[in-house]
Amino acid sequence: MQAITKRLGKTNARLNTKARKHEQLGIPNRLRITETAVRLNTQRLFLRELLNILLAYINKSQNRSSKVLDFHYPHQLKEGREGFSLELPDQPENLEQLLVDCRDTLKYGVKTGHPRFFNQLSTGLDIIGLAGEWLTSTANTNMFTYEVAPVFILMEEVILKKMQTFIGWSEEEGDGIFSPGGTMSNLYSVLLARYHFFPHVKTEGMHALPRLALFTSAHSHYSIKKSAVTLGIGSENVFLVKCDERGKMIPAELEYSIQTAKGKGLFPFYVNTTAGTTVYGAFDPISDIADICENHGLWLHVDGAWGGGLLLSERHRTKLRGIERASSVTWNPHKMMCVPLQCSAILVRKKGLLQKCNQLSAEYLFQMDKHYDTSYDTGDKTIQCGRHVDVFKLWLMWKAKVVHSTHPSTKPSAAYGNILQHIPEHSNVCFWYLPTTTVLRRLKGSVHVSKVAPKIKAKMMESGATMVGYQPLGDKVNFFRCVFSNPATQKADVDFLVDEIARLGSNLSHLKYEPNQGV
Repeated sequence: MQAITKRLGKTNARLNTKARKHEQLGIPNRLRITETAVRLNTQRLFLRELLNILLAYINKSQNRSSKVLDFHYPHQLKEGREGFSLELPDQPENLEQLLVDCRDTLKYGVKTGHPRFFNQLSTGLDIIGLAGEWLTSTANTNMFTYEVAPVFILMEEVILKKMQTFIGWSEEEGDGIFSPGGTMSNLYSVLLARYHFFPHVKTEGMHALPRLALFTSAHSHYSIKKSAVTLGIGSENVFLVKCDERGKMIPAELEYSIQTAKGKGLFPFYVNTTAGTTVYGAFDPISDIADICENHGLWLHVDGAWGGGLLLSERHRTKLRGIERASSVTWNPHKMMCVPLQCSAILVRKKGLLQKCNQLSAEYLFQMDKHYDTSYDTGDKTIQCGRHVDVFKLWLMWKAKVVHSTHPSTKPSAAYGNILQHIPEHSNVCFWYLPTTTVLRRLKGSVHVSKVAPKIKAKMMESGATMVGYQPLGDKVNFFRCVFSNPATQKADVDFLVDEIARLGSNLSHLKYEPNQGV
């Protein structure tokens, strides 16, 4: 970094000297090195050096000998590490310091593109997608009208139609929009379902409606309940339907829940099915649930945020059989398809519903007398105003490759306890680490292993060589959840993770069993 500072300083000094000399000599402006030229040259040098920093980071992220993270506790980063300060200065800092700050920001962050990062559903570092994100940021435009984002608006139309085709909808049906993430896409689905049944809610509000009920599996994403809270439906009116041992919604339990809601005087209107649950990676039986929705006249939503990418796989798309019967679908290409964050779409079978539900026709933005077809002003379809361009990186990646969904069949070794007694449906592998045979004998029905995974995870983050998540679920205490979605990950990386857990877990043998207290 000292070389960067020296180079920028020397170049700026030389150009500034020339500029002053040209001014003193009375050289005409068109021939002079001006302050503007000096500034532009400085910006070019800054961006070149920044590119070098980014390329070095990409190289490190793909290098297995480098750490996934250089972990520091919050108080350590707040205090400042090796000159890296989070505090805002009273005076502007020079470009050289900003380059140092850029480097340090990456240094202390998590390399989510590293082949040994298994912590989240969105991983990987796709170079084509990254190039698309860079171009998007350079263009720095907004997705609310065709006049400011003509190419991106048309790209979004093309991509959404392509995604609708994979769902199985006809050319005549289908609509959609890109949103800030799966939670927002799921929120749209509840919002649209409510408007579909009760369009007067848009003007009269909730007081004009009956007490609504919606249904989702006990293993579904929390965003469904959050949507009910946000839209004033209430969390108590969200029925969590029982699942089988694999985490799949039981259709008979859904039927029972609907009848129960009706018996309480509620108005059932919406069912969410999950295609790839967050923890187990389970796929609800969409076709069977669609039959129930059809019988009761309910809106069927498929949350395919995690598993939607399997629609692109001839081998695995059968897990989403029946999705074409859905009223709406959430699909996050930034997960299984490895598109850089963020990239999520809400897809709706009924054309025009998005527009009718959200349109307010603000005259300062959506004038109807423009000189082009104003149906391309998509901003009035959304509950946002400004909207980030999320489509270009996906469009570019789609052109560059055929995306194949991988399906690892990794099995933990004998020193581990499987959460499920079945082969995983998706690329989530959940397991306990069992540090001793004593713990193994006491495992069933106990809570004594609850602290093992958190303690190993803490040591793992401090070590920084790999990263995997953990959580409890229902009556199952904390277990590891290993997620595979990075194409760069190889079997050796999985072996490394297993060995690292065993290495870190070997130091837990001194922990004693304490009933009701955990290990």
